[in-house]
Amino acid sequence: MPELPEVETVRRGLTNLVAGRTVQSTEVRWEKTVGGLTAAEFNDTLHNQKIIKIDRRGKYLLFRFTNDITMVSHLRMEGSYYTVPTGTEPGKHDLVTFHLDEGIDLFYRDTRKFGRMNVVPNDKVMTVAGLATIGPEPTEETLTLDYMISEFGKSKMHVKPFLLNQNHIAGLGNIYVDETLWQSKIHPLTSANKLTTEELATLRENIIHELTRATEHHGTTVHSFTNVFGNAGEFQNELQVYGRVGQPCLRCGEPLLKTKVAQRGTTYCPVCQVERLK
Repeated sequence: MPELPEVETVRRGLTNLVAGRTVQSTEVRWEKTVGGLTAAEFNDTLHNQKIIKIDRRGKYLLFRFTNDITMVSHLRMEGSYYTVPTGTEPGKHDLVTFHLDEGIDLFYRDTRKFGRMNVVPNDKVMTVAGLATIGPEPTEETLTLDYMISEFGKSKMHVKPFLLNQNHIAGLGNIYVDETLWQSKIHPLTSANKLTTEELATLRENIIHELTRATEHHGTTVHSFTNVFGNAGEFQNELQVYGRVGQPCLRCGEPLLKTKVAQRGTTYCPVCQVERLK
């Protein structure tokens, strides 16, 4: 699933390609994608509306339209956007077409059909499922140490699934949780409320820095992620632990191990990330 750096990369690309363009019509070939609307209702709602800008919150894209409406788009596992000349025949997995002005079509492709789009009034955006309870963005300004001390202190959950839960911190997924826990020398099975203030401060710094760095490299391509220009991300070349099971830890040289935590494949160093027994 694309994480914050990948979604931010898509947002920036879409801004360059389609911000300011008007939707002349839409075609929906898989109605479950459009949040309970029929194809006709979706088309009527977006007909002749201009894309003012594209924002992001966590892993969600927010297409801001005229008429005070927003389309909340969650890419899920395989969703992607790309532009083509008007009249291009959609492929098997192109579930939605936005016919834009100036001879451009925007295709939404999703091989697994898990992605969703919800069109809502601007003042209802934060009531959309997933956004209603989303945690702060991982930035210096919004992710404060005081917040982390309070939030982590309330939970006995293992720190890895705690971080994967978007209600606590927005935008983290399996890749960047493994990376930041290794950087912070925290075992993924440590209880959230057992982390010290010093550990939380280090984890906070690493989360902010890692996601910023990954965004600068246009995200990570592990399976099928590409940006709206069809280019793969580059951050997979910078990964320090994820996908390196059996290889030497870059800090101590011990072979990295892989286990499952909360049903997610988890790579860690058994020497640098010591499991706490209490």
